[in-house]
Amino acid sequence: MFWYVPTELRILWALYDAQRIYYPLLAAVGVPVNFVTIVILSRGGCGLSKCVTRYLVSMAAADLLVVITDLIFRQIPILYSTQFQFIWNFKVCNIHAVLLYAATDCSVWFTVTFTFDRFVAICCQKLKTKYCTEKTAAVVLGTVSVLFCVKNTFWYFMYGGKYWISNSPWFCYISRDVSYSQVWAVIEFLHYILTPFVPFVLILLLNAFTVRHILVSSRVRRRLRAHSSGESPSDPEMEKRRKSIILLFVISANFILLWAVFLLYSVWKRLDLLDFIPVYLPEFVQELGFMLQLLSCCTNTCIYAVTQTKFREELKNVVKYPFTGIVKFIK
Repeated sequence: MFWYVPTELRILWALYDAQRIYYPLLAAVGVPVNFVTIVILSRGGCGLSKCVTRYLVSMAAADLLVVITDLIFRQIPILYSTQFQFIWNFKVCNIHAVLLYAATDCSVWFTVTFTFDRFVAICCQKLKTKYCTEKTAAVVLGTVSVLFCVKNTFWYFMYGGKYWISNSPWFCYISRDVSYSQVWAVIEFLHYILTPFVPFVLILLLNAFTVRHILVSSRVRRRLRAHSSGESPSDPEMEKRRKSIILLFVISANFILLWAVFLLYSVWKRLDLLDFIPVYLPEFVQELGFMLQLLSCCTNTCIYAVTQTKFREELKNVVKYPFTGIVKFIK
């Protein structure tokens, strides 16, 4: 006798099998990649301003924390629950949740602050000299970090201390009252609105304004240069802006594309639990959202390597360094 297995269940099982390879591999890549990125950028040899470097280093550090708190200490134990049964003995899941969501919020909002900094640098020349400085970047990043650490303390009271080793939006035990409480639902819904829905909107708007300003200013500069020289020679300033814009847009697009599925399922799941949405969303959408969201924490290094020539050179030097030392030792 053959049992019929729904298509969505087969997709879910296939994703589970893929995750058993995908998550450990992602962790093995994500930790060293983000650490190397922090080291390379901190050395200041990539031709980037100190202000931009401060933002990119902070983004890499936040991504590294997400890889550790979410991928290594949450997703992998869920997949290999038999090997990680000892986690049941640790009653710190609510503290883990605070750290995880604070790191995730910082990772997302650091991208927003970087986008706003580039918007000011390109579109607001009068404000640029005051805002686009290393000191301002440090203040902005520090403020964002403190605010989101304080904001995420509500998870400590919403979750219990015991781990729930299961594929669920909530990886800690929660009471039935909390699950179906409209008060907690509103708090959690606002959490997902603040991260990542609001960043989605802000990044799209800032990039739209930036593109509009670049198109207008580039047309004006071309006319002026053509009028003064009788031809349209290469413009070093526009070339410099082009490289900066490519970096900004690729980082923004990477964030939006890889976070979209996670945002959709998180909001939909909470609304469905409260009977606001009668349409069922398959569970494999959640798993796909987790996979893409965690991938976003490991892709910025590739973006820098592709878009920044000096970063690529520094990365090659870092990779070659251990082998150079071995060769010198042998000789």
